[in-house]
Amino acid sequence: MEIFAKGSTFRLTDHGKVLLEASDEKPMIFAGHGTEQVEMYRGNFKIEDRVEERVALPILHSEEKDGALILDFGGQIEGRIEADNDCSVIRFRSRNPEINRFWIRLAAEPGEHVYGCGEQLSYFDLRGRHFPLWTGETGVGRDKTTYVTWRSDVENRAGGDYYNTSFPETTFVSSRKYYLHAETTAYADFDFRSPEYHELQIWEVPASIRIESADSFPELLKKETAFLGRQPELPEWTRHGLILGVQGGSERSFGIAEKVRSGGVGLAGVWCQDWCGKRVTTFGKRLQWDWHYHPQMYGDLPERIRELHREGIRFLGYVNPYLVKDGMLFREGMEKGYFARKSDGSFYLVDFGEFDCGVVDLTNPEAFDWFKGIIETYSIGIGIDGWMADFGEYLPTDDIVLASGKPAMIEHNRWPMLWAKCNYEAVKETGNLGKIVYFMRAGGTGSQKYNTLMWAGDQSVDFSRHDGLCTVIAAALSCGMTGMGLHHSDIGGYTSLFGNVRTKEVFFRWAEMAAFTPVMRTHEGNRPDDCYQFYDDEDGIRRMARLTGIFRMLSPYVTEAVRENHEKGLPVQRALFLHYEGDERCYTEQFEYLLGRDLLAAPVWKEGRKEWDVYLPDDEWIHLWTGREYGKGNNVVGAELGFPPVFYRKRSKYADLFEKIRGTYGA
Repeated sequence: MEIFAKGSTFRLTDHGKVLLEASDEKPMIFAGHGTEQVEMYRGNFKIEDRVEERVALPILHSEEKDGALILDFGGQIEGRIEADNDCSVIRFRSRNPEINRFWIRLAAEPGEHVYGCGEQLSYFDLRGRHFPLWTGETGVGRDKTTYVTWRSDVENRAGGDYYNTSFPETTFVSSRKYYLHAETTAYADFDFRSPEYHELQIWEVPASIRIESADSFPELLKKETAFLGRQPELPEWTRHGLILGVQGGSERSFGIAEKVRSGGVGLAGVWCQDWCGKRVTTFGKRLQWDWHYHPQMYGDLPERIRELHREGIRFLGYVNPYLVKDGMLFREGMEKGYFARKSDGSFYLVDFGEFDCGVVDLTNPEAFDWFKGIIETYSIGIGIDGWMADFGEYLPTDDIVLASGKPAMIEHNRWPMLWAKCNYEAVKETGNLGKIVYFMRAGGTGSQKYNTLMWAGDQSVDFSRHDGLCTVIAAALSCGMTGMGLHHSDIGGYTSLFGNVRTKEVFFRWAEMAAFTPVMRTHEGNRPDDCYQFYDDEDGIRRMARLTGIFRMLSPYVTEAVRENHEKGLPVQRALFLHYEGDERCYTEQFEYLLGRDLLAAPVWKEGRKEWDVYLPDDEWIHLWTGREYGKGNNVVGAELGFPPVFYRKRSKYADLFEKIRGTYGA
């Protein structure tokens, strides 16, 4: 990268391509101040901003000093720029404490594509839209034209929109083969709508902006994840089969597990999220947020876990960083003073839907260690092999006082990283890294190296465009572009409201996709009695047995892809252009993906289809189920339930394995 600065003119170029530029006619930095209004209702945020001043900051002075270029932006902000081969870092220092709004523009090209910004569920290519970056509930329906979204908005302020995400990341990757990272945890809005520039808005002067480039996309992700951090490798046992989500106590949960095993379903684990007890609300069946096993529902759980282990099956539970006020652990935390408080000194309680909980103050090192000890004692200590690490996005922002002394508007997007770190340290300090898996929906900058597995959150139990099956494909691809290359979802979706119930078709379309992801895990959903459950259906058990068989046979291949994610930052589920960068069509595809290098999956995400349109990049492709060979282009292939369009590269070193799968499970 090269820097040019003269007078009020500045340019940063990469191999002759302009990335940043400033002049009197074309400002690069804007600054000002504004007043926001933030309302939270059960994790759903309504954020409005009134910008009171926005001023372009011309470059008044530039000078070389100690190997860096120092720029004076309007006497308000100092920028210190250092460039080293393929990486440039601009460190900012505000000279005006009144500045709480910051904008920076980057050069853009009309045909450019942009990816990342954490987990984006509606759109993989971000170009043409803007994306507010704030962790929260992702929303129900997420499409303002639908009945489900409208009803969710009216009743619970929970409808959501295309940009709502639990994992915002102030990092994006450009098709021009660079990534940009803004070092900040403040609210941000990355705007990619202009054909001439990208404009990043941040509600503080960021500590720095980092831009790094590479000659190829795999090399670029290697550099990006070396900076952001890489996920640990998944435990090998997660590839032994299905993680069965069941609840209702020992008799029901372990009875269903034995039933499906007897039907041939390969089980890696049994996941009982209600191991801690249950609550019933108008939303559906919820949990008792007091993180120790419930003796009435789960009897002698430690012994039952040991029995599962003897059969080669793991047990998983559930934890989140909040404690219900009628629980044992809440009383302990209150006595120790480990909850966040209001400005009047009282403990801050959050309404999680007909029950109130204390916010464990993870910015307090003593509270952090105490809660880590809860995980170590009550989960790991009784042999639990994994858990859903839920609700990292719920930190309120109104009238809450944290031990760090920082405003909640700054700590809010940092909260998921602290929660991930708490889980990571509990696992690592007990010697269980690589043995235990916890999965999170919330994330933020720094979460990558602490999160063993992402999960896509609470999709609707349907085929809807913005909240159904297809959204988890975009979610996996966008996560993979920002360092979270281990991703999975609730098979069949989770949210069933307003008459929207899960069908057998949507469940098995989801399951057949999940067989070609790093982890297969079911969820009964928020209203399990209303929705299809495969264990109640003999044909459903047979179908699941077949899919878990395929998943298990893929284990050697997926193991290599999981290792590449850890060592090189290459996600397990990959955008097509990562390996076919010369194919323009690959840059706009968000409903197909490569599983590792050699498998291409095109999940069926619409109802009632027996055939499916598939685009194949330039290679020699073999249809997994029939053995028929295909080349580059659009193809219509059969897609009966249970036979999703999947292809493998003819020259793959795993071709024998794929042929064996076809011989066992093919059409």
